Amino acid sequence: MKAFFDRPAPTVALDLIGATFEIAGVGGLIVETEAYTDEDPASHSFKGQTHRNRAMFGSPASVYVYRSYGIHWCLNFVCHPRSAVLIRALQPLTGLDIMRERRGLERPALLCSGPGRLCQALGVTDDFDGRSLAEDPFHLAVPDEPRAVSTGLRIGITKAADIPWRFGLKDSLFLSKKL
Repeated sequence: MKAFFDRPAPTVALDLIGATFEIAGVGGLIVETEAYTDEDPASHSFKGQTHRNRAMFGSPASVYVYRSYGIHWCLNFVCHPRSAVLIRALQPLTGLDIMRERRGLERPALLCSGPGRLCQALGVTDDFDGRSLAEDPFHLAVPDEPRAVSTGLRIGITKAADIPWRFGLKDSLFLSKKL
C-alpha cells in the first residue's frame, strides 16, 4: 500500500477514483478527490510543519485529518511527504443505516457528498490523524482498471485555485459539485 501512495498526489488522486474505502465496515466507492502537493500554495504543508499538519510530513499511506472552518472534519491520504489527497465524496455502499443515523437524513446522494458530510457519515475525527491506512479500522481496495474520470478546479480555496486537480467519477450522482 505504501508504494501506491509514495507517488505524486495528482496521480494518486486520479487512481483513487473507483477505490472502495471503509472505516469499520462503513463506506463506499471513492468518487471525488483533490490533490495537494508540497509546492502548492493551497496545501497546508506549504509553509512548513505545524502541530495541525504534522501528519502530512509522515509516511505515505497515512491519514491526515483536519477541521475546516472550525466545523467539519476533512479526510486526506498522505502521498509523498508534504503531499496529500483530500477525499471529497463517496458513493455509499456499506453501513448505510449507520451513515443515515450519523447524518440524520435518508437520501444516499447527500450522505457523503462533500468532505464534511463524508467525515460525519464515516465517523471521522482527529483520532484518526496520523494513523496508517494499512491498519484497522481502515479498508482500502484500489480498482484493478482505470475508471472514466472528469477533472476540474479545486473547490473552496483562494490560492492556486486555477490548478485542475479535482477528480471525479464521470457522471456520478454522488459528487459534491459537478465537474
